[in-house]
Amino acid sequence: MNKTRTDSYTASVVGGSGFTGGELLRLLTQHPYFEVVQATSRSKTHKTIGNVHPNLRSVDLRFTDPSDLESVDVLFAATPHGVSMQQIDTFTAAADTVIDLSADFRLNSVEQYNEWYDGHACPEYLEDAEYALPEINRSNLAGASLIAAGGCNATATILGLNPLFDANILTGDEQVIVDLKVGSSEGGTGGGDASSHPERSGVVRPYAPTGHRHEAEIEQFLGLSVSFTAHAVEMTRGASATCHVFPSDPVSNSDLWGAYRNAYAEEPFMRTVAGGGGVYRYPEPKSVAGSNYAEVGFERDPSNHRLVVFSAIDNMMKGSAGQAVHAANIALGVDETVGLEFTGLHPVGAP
Repeated sequence: MNKTRTDSYTASVVGGSGFTGGELLRLLTQHPYFEVVQATSRSKTHKTIGNVHPNLRSVDLRFTDPSDLESVDVLFAATPHGVSMQQIDTFTAAADTVIDLSADFRLNSVEQYNEWYDGHACPEYLEDAEYALPEINRSNLAGASLIAAGGCNATATILGLNPLFDANILTGDEQVIVDLKVGSSEGGTGGGDASSHPERSGVVRPYAPTGHRHEAEIEQFLGLSVSFTAHAVEMTRGASATCHVFPSDPVSNSDLWGAYRNAYAEEPFMRTVAGGGGVYRYPEPKSVAGSNYAEVGFERDPSNHRLVVFSAIDNMMKGSAGQAVHAANIALGVDETVGLEFTGLHPVGAP
């Protein structure tokens, strides 16, 4: 299909009643190059979009059943893990470009899915799927027909650490410890008792002390093994990674600034925040809430030969819907920042 940059693309959102689906609809209905023609939901069929997502009450669209997909240019699948791999033939028949926001196509091999998940129903698609994170995979996204948005925890971690590998400050043999804290929206609308307000209030709760599935993405794209622990904390939106790394050789502040500037100076959605003035001296989810921006930063601990690397994203945006739309822009050949220009708010309540 040959389209010019001024053409619009029809789009559908499968699983549009969830938190991620709502963020996709928010972005796509305001995007100058997308026309949302369908949003599906088994549980909310025939209800208006605004009935489920009150910020979208002005959107004149109702949920339809996912068994009756319309033919579109781009299909965004915001479904739980395991659904897209079962429906991928249907999705690819309905759309020229499929962007999946679950974990179903993030990893490269069926062996990885056997180890980290419960196997894979359609492994023949894995070779063709492209990882959505533009900062590490932009060159492969143009014209891609199957795109897999990264997990929010993996996205935060990879963005924080990748510049150190590009600059050869880390080689893959060092010890890396990642402590990640994430908001309740990561669990989706079906997050269960642990995500309810009374249970979430006031906690810093380890929910994946070891063996978190997003480790597979981190290992795949950084080429190292990490010691990863995730905590549930009392915020709605956001993921914050604190990475403790121990380089073999001494590293100066100049080396670190050079590594992050070389990696991200030209990246439209990256900010480096490393110990400057003011209240927000290091990356914080609150600073990027509602936006597709990511913040990264660092601090040296020479006495222990340690670097502390910080990164912060909005898990629903850079870690999910925003990353998917960013990748879609690149795949379709439109300006990659279109529809994602919102820079966040200040002051703002808990994200």
